[in-house]
Amino acid sequence: MARAKYDTVFVSEADQFLFAQGTHYDIYKKLGAHPSTEEGVNGFFFATWAPNAQAVNVVGDFNGWNEMADPCEKIGPGGIWTRFIPDVTENQYYKFLITTASGEKIYKADPFANYAELRPGNASRTYDVSGYKWSDSAWYRSRDSKDYNHEPMAIYECHIGSWMKHPDGTEDGFYNYREFADRIVEYLKDMHYTHVELIGIAEHPFDGSWGYQVTGYYAPTSRYGEPKDFMYLVDLLHKNGIGVILDWVPAHFATDAFGLANFDGGAVYEHPDPRRGEHPDWGTKIFNYGKTEVKNFLIANVLYWAREFHVDGIRVDAVASMLYLDYGKKDGQWLPNEDGGNKNYEAIEFFKHLNSVVRGSYPSFLTIAEESTAWPDVTCPVGGEGLGFAFKWNMGWMHDFCEYMKQDAYFRKGAHNLLTFAMSYNSAENYILPLSHDEVVHLKCSMVNKMPGYEVDKYANLRLGYTFMIGHEGKKLLFMGQEFGQEREWSEKRELDWFLLDREYNRGMQTYVKDLLEVYNKYPCLYRIDNDWAGFEWMNADDADRSVYSFVRRDETGKNNLLFVLNMTPMRWENYWVPVPSRKKFKLVLNSDDKRYGGNGNAVPEDVPAQVGECVFQKYHLVIDLAPYTALIFKF
Repeated sequence: MARAKYDTVFVSEADQFLFAQGTHYDIYKKLGAHPSTEEGVNGFFFATWAPNAQAVNVVGDFNGWNEMADPCEKIGPGGIWTRFIPDVTENQYYKFLITTASGEKIYKADPFANYAELRPGNASRTYDVSGYKWSDSAWYRSRDSKDYNHEPMAIYECHIGSWMKHPDGTEDGFYNYREFADRIVEYLKDMHYTHVELIGIAEHPFDGSWGYQVTGYYAPTSRYGEPKDFMYLVDLLHKNGIGVILDWVPAHFATDAFGLANFDGGAVYEHPDPRRGEHPDWGTKIFNYGKTEVKNFLIANVLYWAREFHVDGIRVDAVASMLYLDYGKKDGQWLPNEDGGNKNYEAIEFFKHLNSVVRGSYPSFLTIAEESTAWPDVTCPVGGEGLGFAFKWNMGWMHDFCEYMKQDAYFRKGAHNLLTFAMSYNSAENYILPLSHDEVVHLKCSMVNKMPGYEVDKYANLRLGYTFMIGHEGKKLLFMGQEFGQEREWSEKRELDWFLLDREYNRGMQTYVKDLLEVYNKYPCLYRIDNDWAGFEWMNADDADRSVYSFVRRDETGKNNLLFVLNMTPMRWENYWVPVPSRKKFKLVLNSDDKRYGGNGNAVPEDVPAQVGECVFQKYHLVIDLAPYTALIFKF
C-alpha cells in the first residue's frame, strides 16, 4: 500500500522576514523536522536557525550518522539552514552537526523537535504531530464562553512520574500518558478539581530538575510516551470537563552540551554577556529577550501548545527572575539597564508581547505568573499598562499562611495579622492561592507536618487551613498528595504515599478536601467576586486573643452567602459570639470536626438563628460553642 503524499514544506523569504521581525507565530511549522514531499518522494524537511555556523549537516540513523551525508543549505542572511532528506520516516533519531565559526564540530538536538529520545541519548526524533482525531469540541465551546475571573478554579498541581508508579517493576516505573489519563481523570472528577497543572512536560534531561531545566521546548517528554499519547491525555481530561495548564519555563534553560546553550558555537538563544545571560545560582542560561528571533521562539512555543495540544493555559515559572536584572546575583554579577536600574526592560516588553499575542488570539487561554514580588499590574487586560497576565500566584498569601499555620497555638495571637494582611492588597491583582510543590520540598516539611501539635492536632489544623484557603478570595491550587495529608516531603523518585489512605486521618482529610471543593464549586459566592471587597467582608478580624477569624463571602446576587468561622486554637470557646450582618437562620454546611473527617465529632446545630445585639460593628450575632481547631461554614 502506497504511503500518502505530504505537503511540501519549505522556508520562504516571507518566513525568514517574519522570523527576523519576531512575528512568525507559526515558525514551528517551518523550523524543526517535518514530513514533506519533494518531486513525488516522501521524506522529512529539516531546518534550523544557526546564524553563526560555518556549516550544518543533518545526521541520524537514516544516514548511518554519516557527518557528510546530508549537508544543509543556508538560505538567507538570517542564518536558517535547510535540507530535505527523502525516505526518512517517523520515529527516526537525528541531530544537527554544526561546524562553528572556529571550525569546531558540535552535535545539537533540534530546538524545534516535536519528539525526543529519552535520556541519556537525548537525540531528536522525527514525528508528525498532525492527524490526531480530537473529540473535545464541547469543552472548547464551554471554555470560550467563560471569564475565569468569575468561574471556579480548583487546580491540582501534578508531576506525572511521581503521582503513581507502575506496578510492572521497571526502573523508572512510569505510567505512559494514556495509562495516566485513565487513572487521573476519575480521581480529579471525584475530588471536584476543575483544572490540572502538569509540571515537567517539556523535554528535560535530568529528572531531579522536575522539568525546570528544559532542553526541548516543543517536545512533550518521552518519559511517558509519544506526543499523540499526550494529546490523548489532554483530550480525555477535556471530555471530562477538566482544564489543562502546563508549567512553562522561559526564565532560563539547561546548559547541557546537546541543548540550546551556545547552539552554533556562539550565543544564539542566550544573552552573550554572562551578566545578562547566566544564572550563577542555578547554573543555567538566560534567554536574550531583546533578540527578535528568541522572542519568536518562545511566543510561538506557547501557541504551539495551545494549537497542537489544546492546552488551556500556562503557569510561567520564575517571572521575578526575568523582571529584575539583579535577581539572585551579587554586585558585579549583573548589568544595569540603560537608566542604571535593575528592571529588565526587554523582559517587560516580552511579557507584554506574549500576553498580547496569546491572550489576544485566545481570550480564554490562561497565562499565570509566578511572580514573587510586589511588581505592579502583573495582571491586567491585554494592551494595558501592565504585563497582561490573566492571573498571578499570590506568593505573599502563601508565605504568610504557612508561617501562621506552623506557629504553636500559643504564639498565633502574636501573628494574627498574617492571615488578615492579604486582603489589604487583594484587589491589586487577579490572584491564585498556591500551595505548590515548592512548599513541600527541601526540608520545608509536608503540609501536614508543618502543623503544630500531636498527630490529631496536625490533621485538624490542616483541615482548618484548607478551609481558610477555600474561603479566602482567589482561585485555589494544591499540589498532589496535599489533599490526603501526604506526610513525607515530595520526591520525584517515588510515588505518593497512597498507602496512607488506609489510615483514618488521611481518609478523613481526603474526604474533607473533596467536600470542601464540592462546596467551592457549588456556591458562586466563593468565586464570582474574587478580587473585590464586594465579595468578602470580615465579621471579626481582630480576635487575636482567642485566635478566631470570621468572615462572609458574597456574590453579586446576595443569595446563598457563606459565613466562615475558624478557631485556630486547641481551646474550646463556649457561647462564642460571632457577628453577622443579618437576622437570618444560619444553616450549617460543613464542620471540619465531623468524625468522618477524622475530627472529634463535636456537634453543631444544623440551624443557628441570629440574635439581636451589637457585636463588632454588626447588629446581630450567633452564639455557638467553638470546638478546638475547628472550622465551620454556614449558609444564609
